[in-house]
Amino acid sequence: MTFREFLNVLVARWRIIALTLLTVIAATAVQTMLTPALYTASAKIYLSATQPANANGQKVGAYAIGANDLATYVDVLNAPSVLGPLRQTLGLAPNAPVSVTADVSQTSNMMTITATDGDPETAARIANAAGPILAGVATEKFAPLLAANGQAVQSQTVAEAGVPGAPSSPNAKRNLMLGALLGLALGIGLALLAHSLDTKVRNEDDIKALSKRPILGDIPIVKSARDGLLSIESDPHGRHAEAIRRLRTNMLFVDVTTGGHSFVVTSSVPGEGKTTTTINLAMAMADAGSKVLLIDGDLRNPSVASTMGLDGSFGLTTLLLGQADPGDVIQRWRESTLHVLPAGPVPPNPSELLGSEPMETLFGKLSHDFDFILVDSPPVVPVIDAVLINKLTHGLIMVVAADRTRKRDLASAVHSLETVDAPVAGFALNMAPATSTAHRYGYYGQNRAVGMKLSRSERRSREQRARRAHSQA
Repeated sequence: MTFREFLNVLVARWRIIALTLLTVIAATAVQTMLTPALYTASAKIYLSATQPANANGQKVGAYAIGANDLATYVDVLNAPSVLGPLRQTLGLAPNAPVSVTADVSQTSNMMTITATDGDPETAARIANAAGPILAGVATEKFAPLLAANGQAVQSQTVAEAGVPGAPSSPNAKRNLMLGALLGLALGIGLALLAHSLDTKVRNEDDIKALSKRPILGDIPIVKSARDGLLSIESDPHGRHAEAIRRLRTNMLFVDVTTGGHSFVVTSSVPGEGKTTTTINLAMAMADAGSKVLLIDGDLRNPSVASTMGLDGSFGLTTLLLGQADPGDVIQRWRESTLHVLPAGPVPPNPSELLGSEPMETLFGKLSHDFDFILVDSPPVVPVIDAVLINKLTHGLIMVVAADRTRKRDLASAVHSLETVDAPVAGFALNMAPATSTAHRYGYYGQNRAVGMKLSRSERRSREQRARRAHSQA
């Protein structure tokens, strides 16, 4: 995965990251508030040995406290022999918890005693009282050489412990920062996991990961299924119509490279909106002044005639059976230069008819009579019909439905076409999300006022109706 792909995943899955981040921060904040506050106080003392005196009161040589002695005193600080007198001196309960530690300087007999308690004043009292009590216990039990020499351990306070004004634990600022880092890392991990487990095509990057063929356009959902799916006619200035025109323009470049003027439009599986896309594309080409023929090559489930409101009782199968001439069954779409050849009666052997010699002869004749020919074919994964039609045309356009097409189905379709040397000329991402680059900013504000008047529930309802209509087409 490249860095750009990584960023695209983060942008696409930002909701997962944000939700995880907020959840972890909230849990950290709750845990911090529920954790009892602890206060820490420190006192610095100096430990030394008293000097013995002779009978005349003169001080004589004495034993000095060494590093080993100081290490021993640190070890016994939390011994019952020290904590017991400490609790008694401070008036604490015999079983009251006492947390006290000590740290010895490496260059002197200085010792820092640190006490922690839920009460700030108690913490300061423990830190201040621990030094003298430790010195007394050490003299009695843990300084045999000093005792034999008539000496004692004494504690001199260098810095008295003050009452802490703020708790040392929990550290809310530190905990929240760590929680934010943990939440961010966990959110990114979940986003990458969701991306790896996602089985559907979501955007153009998912198509590019499966094929190197160009993406000719992304087409948004028709928001208003009430006015029909033929947006070129019902809403010529809307986003859907503009996206169809962009697809038409990009197909002209493919037309230059292939040297032909005919395309088969298909999809990997049913329900991706290929028929709606093909019809609108044919209308857009006719609007440009070209003489266009739209052929319904889906002899298994024809829907061009019903979508356009034409008579589908005769058509392509009628011509292949030799029961009529092209001029008798090809229907002109209103007053435009678009002509439609419906599928006709559904035959029992669609593949044989599409791959027959009469079909090749008919298509060759129609290619001379029209500037452009678009053929709506069945999906690639279930049947082989699209491959047979592609042999007659000069390019295959694959329609892919965002949030609906499964990656494995698209990969299977692309592989099947490449296996028989019928590669995809280009892809059209249908039902593209609103964040798609091609139509992110709308088209000159068309229908903006209408869209603003609709409530969120109404827009969602219309979008769902549009998706169902696309699937049926």
